Amino acid sequence: MNYVILGAGGTGACIGGFLAASGKDVTLIARGQHLQALKKNGLILHSDKKGEIHLKNIKAMDTEEYKSKADVIFVSVKGYSLQEVIPFLKKVSDRHTIIIPILNIYGTGKLLAAQLPGKNVLEGCIYIVAWVSAPGEITQRGNIFRVVYGTRGESSLRTQLDQIATDLLTAGIAPVVSQNIAEDTYRKFTFVSPMAAAGAYYDVPAGKMQERGKECDLFCALVDEAIKVGEAMGLKLDDGLREKNVDIMNALTPETTASMQKDLKKGGKSEIDGLVFEVVRMAEKVNIPVPCYKKVAKKFGFANKNS
Repeated sequence: MNYVILGAGGTGACIGGFLAASGKDVTLIARGQHLQALKKNGLILHSDKKGEIHLKNIKAMDTEEYKSKADVIFVSVKGYSLQEVIPFLKKVSDRHTIIIPILNIYGTGKLLAAQLPGKNVLEGCIYIVAWVSAPGEITQRGNIFRVVYGTRGESSLRTQLDQIATDLLTAGIAPVVSQNIAEDTYRKFTFVSPMAAAGAYYDVPAGKMQERGKECDLFCALVDEAIKVGEAMGLKLDDGLREKNVDIMNALTPETTASMQKDLKKGGKSEIDGLVFEVVRMAEKVNIPVPCYKKVAKKFGFANKNS
């Protein structure tokens, strides 16, 4: 199988780098200074799981340069860039291609599938702490590196999905071929959304949310609200999910911050619409009160007729 990683930031480059290091055919799709550094020097990974890796000859291109059909495409762009990559996905996929979005925003696969009729668009998510530490360089922290993916309902793609799982496992990535992908992706959302929201609201890293205090209280309250919204939408979520999310928070390195929070501090585009504002909209559709989400959303400029 040949793999295309659309979006070679922290998450995408780690998937691509781990796969390439295990001998798989991988192409990173990137842009700007990051792409130029990848072409000139290759990909440098500073990884807690793998140690120091320098893939000098990894393939890196922009969306115009890549001309082939891909077997598997991992979509790891930011949510605000999703519409921009639709033409590329149409160009490089056919009826055999498997497209796996691993964005933080819930329901991305369903949204993509509506715009890519006839394509094999899955749902997916990723558990990892990683970021671009310099052009062409990625830092990955901790031992958690898990990719969850699957189809909504029955699928004829089981053989291909199992082969992807084998390739990921061989590369040192924990694969989960989900039988309940809507629940599994929302379960991840109940962590990443509250973490991003609480971290951005108080402008603090994970370490402050690991301690007793207002930051931890807000994170836990947001988790509770996100869980209630999901359950009202008909999703079957785990008992004790709040405690599991607190355990995940406590396992992070204290300096960890969500990418949304980093982007907000830079003053550019961020995923706040999909990670925070959308929760308010979903809550209103299912008539669930979310005062903490509304408080965070209001601080960052969101308002609608019911807020």
